[in-house]
Amino acid sequence: MESLAASFSASTTTILNSSSKLHHHPPRRFRFLSLSLPIFHKFKTCHKFSSKFPNHLNLLIVRSSSSSSITAKPSPEFQKKGGSDRKEEDNKLRALRELFTKPGVNVDAYIIPSQDAHQSEFIAECYMRRAYISGFTGSAGTAVVTKDKAALWTDGRYFLRAEKQLNSSWVLMRAGNLGVPTPSEWLNTVLAPGCRIGIDPFLFSSDAAKEFKEDISKGNHELVLLYDFNLVDEIWKESRPTPPKEPIRLHDLKYAGVDVSSKLSSLRSELRHAGASAIVISMLDEIAWLLNLRGNDVSHSPVMYAYLVVEIDGAKLFVDDTKVTPEVMEHLRNAGIELRAYESILSEIESLAAKGANLWLDTSSVNAAILNAYESACYKYPWKSATKSRRKKTVNLDSDGQSGGPCAVYRSSPVSLRKAVKNDAELEGMRNCHLRDAAALAQFWAWLEDEIQRDVILTEVEVADKLLEFRSHQDGFLDTSFDTISGSGANGAIIHYKPEPDSCSIVDEKELFLLDSGGQYIDGTTDITRTVHFGEPSARERECFTRVLQGHIALDQAVFPENTPGFVLDAFARSSLWKVGLDYRHGTGHGVGAALNVHEGPHSISFRFGNMTPLLRGMIVSNEPGYYEDHQFGIRIENLLYVKEVDTPNRFGGIGYLGFEKLTFVPIQTKLVDISLLSVADVEWLNSYHLQVWEKVSPLLDGSARQWLWNNTRPLTKL
Repeated sequence: MESLAASFSASTTTILNSSSKLHHHPPRRFRFLSLSLPIFHKFKTCHKFSSKFPNHLNLLIVRSSSSSSITAKPSPEFQKKGGSDRKEEDNKLRALRELFTKPGVNVDAYIIPSQDAHQSEFIAECYMRRAYISGFTGSAGTAVVTKDKAALWTDGRYFLRAEKQLNSSWVLMRAGNLGVPTPSEWLNTVLAPGCRIGIDPFLFSSDAAKEFKEDISKGNHELVLLYDFNLVDEIWKESRPTPPKEPIRLHDLKYAGVDVSSKLSSLRSELRHAGASAIVISMLDEIAWLLNLRGNDVSHSPVMYAYLVVEIDGAKLFVDDTKVTPEVMEHLRNAGIELRAYESILSEIESLAAKGANLWLDTSSVNAAILNAYESACYKYPWKSATKSRRKKTVNLDSDGQSGGPCAVYRSSPVSLRKAVKNDAELEGMRNCHLRDAAALAQFWAWLEDEIQRDVILTEVEVADKLLEFRSHQDGFLDTSFDTISGSGANGAIIHYKPEPDSCSIVDEKELFLLDSGGQYIDGTTDITRTVHFGEPSARERECFTRVLQGHIALDQAVFPENTPGFVLDAFARSSLWKVGLDYRHGTGHGVGAALNVHEGPHSISFRFGNMTPLLRGMIVSNEPGYYEDHQFGIRIENLLYVKEVDTPNRFGGIGYLGFEKLTFVPIQTKLVDISLLSVADVEWLNSYHLQVWEKVSPLLDGSARQWLWNNTRPLTKL
């Protein structure tokens, strides 16, 4: 799932380092004044820093003592909310705007993204600033507040949720729709030239900050990096949730497959090859994977808040040490990893620059504060070889991994791809946990169908809670892998719907019911969607379901050359819908971690053709086409797959070919299938899949659940 704010990327930057003591929680102990961002050179490029500022950068440091006009109207849904909800929201916006004119701030607009300092999709409650200020709880979105306007951008998965949650103080911007401006385009339209737009540099990747800065410069606006406090935190104050303090745990080697020392050794080999002497890793799942650790700082995601710096001869983990148990401390010590305070990361970055470290930085994930700290520190030191070395793409390191001067190596994180390609132990854990998960789902569906047949009234929340109960009985179950999407009827059309106890619907036997759920297990992570009907589906519902199924089958059976990026396969899943003028507003597949985040990169299967990461053997990806009729129903069918080698009779160009193997084994409801639309091959696929489901899952079941599985895996016959 892509976050809208992640599409920002930035650069004439004003840095504010205010000495005024506004309320901040938790405190930032950063004493460093950062400078303007230079042009980025991706991949194998090094950039040496001179001791003097380049003339073209036009830097401004402030030390404080204390396109065409496009309009968007609020959704009609906004007008349905009012009274106390609107008053509370207005109070938040009013309080935020009052901070715009405070000494050390002085901005005309402020951007509130979804992310934390690690560019996480799912974040701890204390970092849910955009949700707090806007009331919109979707995982993707960006809020922009000026002195007299407020707008919220989100993508097609969340349009309906945003309509319900935003009040009339906000304008909903349906990102991706024709005529909808980007945040920078909107600001260039609504603000007079020469305004100052503030951001928290810890919440934007350095790429995002650079791109956004360049975009607003078209309106002659200035990007202001507010280092010392976040404006939303200032108004959140005591009601803000406390930072998580849950203990870190070890991820057993039998599930991890590779020990930490081996992983670090491989990483250091890549550092040497790239001419880097150190790397900053800020993505939480990359840190957890590399160190064979798991945390509980973020709901549904087994990660802990930390930074990791790996050097040629050592490593430092920046984390709250109260989370580190004696067992974890011993584990880290054995791997040669030292502990440092989480808040001291910028001081460490400055120290690395001071000793001439060539720092590997993934500018798509490392936040702007870190990159600024390194580049600014590099300018402090008069390296004699700077001019000569600037032309080099790599540098020669001396015996301790240092060069004659600091050099930033801008490349994608090597950990991301290594983590995405699962080893044998990780794949085995994923296979095993999916079978246990399938058993829990069979028990759940047997229970739910029986309750519905007995006319028991159940809400969407009660159904989701019952599914959690069944999963919790399985060995190794830890948590759900995301908030369960339990949507009856029209709620199923809200792509990332989250039922709430005080507003959810009854599960209606006369309407489609969409259930998207997953589990975190000690040995793996699951994610599955099934759509069912408890009564008699309409012809329209059956046709739409069948076309979604045809797309699901087409992608499952795809065979493709090595080095094929995921976007090439996206049309396989949409083709049957396209034939009748239908489509869906989300990607078809996302990566999934092994006992880690349910959404992971760098690969995906999506209509967004900018992601050139090839699908590689061992990667896990979801297969989840869908169709949604707003305010009517939603359909989605999702299995997880892993990429495998395929033995083809030919090898054109001398390259190998790849395909998919299923991890998910839960019946697809045949009542919803219009068999007249299916080819013979489609029917054979469905029958073969259901045979596998029965053979793999039935040994784990007994009683009514086993009977339910039998009833729902009977073969279809196409006359």
